[in-house]
Amino acid sequence: MKNNRIIAGLDIGSTAVRLVLGNIVATEQQEKLQIIGAVSSPSEGISRGVINSIEDATSAIAACLEKAERLLGVNVYDIWLGINGPNMKCETSKGVVAVSRGDGEINADDVNRALEAAQALSVPQHYDILHVLPVEFKVDSQECVKNPLGMVGVRLEVEALIIQNLSSQINNLKKSIQRAQLNIDDIVFSALAASAVALDSKQKELGVALVNIGSSTTSLAVFEDGELLHAAVIPLGSSHITADVAIGLRCPITLADKVKILYGSANASRFNKTDEIDITEIIREENLADETNIISKHYVAEIIQARVEEILEKIDEEFKKIGKSGMLPAGVVLIGGGAKLSDLVETAKKVLRLPVSLGGNKHVPTVIDKANDVEYLTALGLVVWGDQILRRSGSDNSNSARNINGLFKKIISILKP
Repeated sequence: MKNNRIIAGLDIGSTAVRLVLGNIVATEQQEKLQIIGAVSSPSEGISRGVINSIEDATSAIAACLEKAERLLGVNVYDIWLGINGPNMKCETSKGVVAVSRGDGEINADDVNRALEAAQALSVPQHYDILHVLPVEFKVDSQECVKNPLGMVGVRLEVEALIIQNLSSQINNLKKSIQRAQLNIDDIVFSALAASAVALDSKQKELGVALVNIGSSTTSLAVFEDGELLHAAVIPLGSSHITADVAIGLRCPITLADKVKILYGSANASRFNKTDEIDITEIIREENLADETNIISKHYVAEIIQARVEEILEKIDEEFKKIGKSGMLPAGVVLIGGGAKLSDLVETAKKVLRLPVSLGGNKHVPTVIDKANDVEYLTALGLVVWGDQILRRSGSDNSNSARNINGLFKKIISILKP
């Protein structure tokens, strides 16, 4: 029997497909979200956040779904889907409308029309708009208005952030999901979804950046004054670090990955040139022959640090675009599998000149340890995103989510405290 109270967040990455499931549980006081499971399966048909084989991607998604249904005993029909990819664009746009009511009171329709006017920017060919997020409103001459509903004025202006992605990428993702017999409640930019659990309101108010270091891409979302200020995807990730180690050590990629995970560091200054690693056991496990058993720990760290610094410099370039290089009081929060690299936080502090910390689940109490892992925070954030939309729409039915996906209702749900 179909369970409409299940909320599923699906994060499709280049190395793994991750699924987190939540259940809306009724208590005496109110309904609350309970995380009931988190599973993953190897990813196929996806490279650098983009689907390159619909058949393989569908199989990977179906395998993850089957695993969840087998382990948790729950049938999944509807999912909240994260999207990434280096083709994502982020632009600001303004929309201006006259207040419609005779008494000058701003209503939902006025806000909707202003946001629709903001969408009138020139969208590049073959791109679709994913999100239209208000940064601030202006009522007549009053600036920095967060929520204009109920205010009185003649002219309403909005400055909005428009997040767009390639139409083909979105459509291929949809096709893979539909072939896996799933319905899509909504498609959400991954870093934006992850911020729902990894950041708190104080951080967003002061100024903070969420950085998700994945296998093939690094995505970021910058917040200030409680609103999304900038978003970007950098086509570099942890797999590029692994590839550099493989080239430097002249060894297979699987061996390089294990060396990186077990002995790698993003800070070469920690080691002397005489520090060595015995990788005999790893070579035996990988059934490799003619590989060097002893390698320099300092040399491996130098290789890793060079690529890490390149990724961090690309991140800082994004900060410079919005005038926030070294200027985010709440610093940078790192998530994603690549964030687990040893000494990454310390190196990031030096390169970015900001406070840096590893992210965690700040909003949803759960006994499922896996769901709190930095690798699962995007999928967990998608569950929380879906829960917030459903609650504010006054329904826990997944089908209702598809009915509220109009621009205005999405935005109003974000505006409400």
